[in-house]
Amino acid sequence: MQAKVFVFLCLATALFAQSAPKSVVGVVEGFRPEALEMEVKPDQGAAVPVKFGPATSFQRIAPGERDLSKAEKIEVTAIAMGDRVLVSFVPDSTEARRIVVMSATDISKRNDADRQDWQRRGLAGVVASRKDNEITLRARNLQGETISTVVINEKTTFKRYSTGSVKFADAKNSKLSEVKAGDQLRARGTKSADGLRVEAEEVVFGTFQTRAGTVESINIEAKTVSVKDTATQKTFVVTLTPDSQLKAMPAFPGMMGGGPPPGGGRMGPPGGGPGPGAGPGAGPGAGAGPGPGPGMMRRGPGGPGGPPDFAQMIERMPAVTIDQLKQGETIVVSSTQGAKKDELTAIILLSNADMLVQMAARMAAGAGGQRPGGGMGGPGMGMGMGMGGGLELPTMMP
Repeated sequence: MQAKVFVFLCLATALFAQSAPKSVVGVVEGFRPEALEMEVKPDQGAAVPVKFGPATSFQRIAPGERDLSKAEKIEVTAIAMGDRVLVSFVPDSTEARRIVVMSATDISKRNDADRQDWQRRGLAGVVASRKDNEITLRARNLQGETISTVVINEKTTFKRYSTGSVKFADAKNSKLSEVKAGDQLRARGTKSADGLRVEAEEVVFGTFQTRAGTVESINIEAKTVSVKDTATQKTFVVTLTPDSQLKAMPAFPGMMGGGPPPGGGRMGPPGGGPGPGAGPGAGPGAGAGPGPGPGMMRRGPGGPGGPPDFAQMIERMPAVTIDQLKQGETIVVSSTQGAKKDELTAIILLSNADMLVQMAARMAAGAGGQRPGGGMGGPGMGMGMGMGGGLELPTMMP
């Protein structure tokens, strides 16, 4: 039996060597320095076996740095699980010629600092209009709607979320003319004292949709959820990725500070630490930063002193996993607009969302824009009414 296993491993190594890539970028998933080997999980595809030895060069580079000549020499013992690495292989071999490391700790610190900067110097909302060099945004919270302005100049850079992707790392270079009403947008730069105007250095935007329905079936292995749309009564399929945020909605009194969430305990205070899903996509040589990432607006444009918005509440909700979802329960999901109407990749999925759907329907009715069944669709963050009324399910940012 042992002989058969040995032969299998030899064949697997030989097959890999025949089709071995020149390099791979990914996360250290397995690390056995005593055996001189590791496993690297690329952003796409299966883990790749990596051998290293005395001839392998080990270097470390700062997150976001593109110039590999600035990498510093390190020992193999400085590598840790979860680090991002760029591995250059010896031709037709699984042995590494060079391994460039981007520390997971350094990435986390850089991401936290960048998220804080987007919050401190940024504005976010749904594009209401665009004229000349100004974009008007609307941002809605439980206390009403705020209007803010993004001013563009010749140095402003634009990024647009890719269709079907929830990762900021996949955002493409864009331009002002591609921004349209209903898009979600975040900008950072020089902010006015009242927090309602920003001279933009960077703009990130995308077209998103929000839909609600009841869970018909759950495929844990495939990480998909079939949902019956509240508005259309048709079935759509939600795919969950490592970047998707799954949250369970408690009773609204608990969200508003009037009581504990289901199961006891209390939620964290408003303005707690940044939620998951920053979407760094940072890899050696890639120069990718955290950017806004999935999950929009922590506070209103007024900054730390402004009213809490719906994203703050989402941050405070307990995280859940796909196996905790239940058939027949109501969910709300936000997604980029994919190639197929009824196939979504979740950015945020909220379970136990009956009360949210009812509230959105009431708010939409009050704004004169109710849809049959309290449906949510349409571009942007509008829940139940596009530009009309209702709550907004955030989608992109720190």
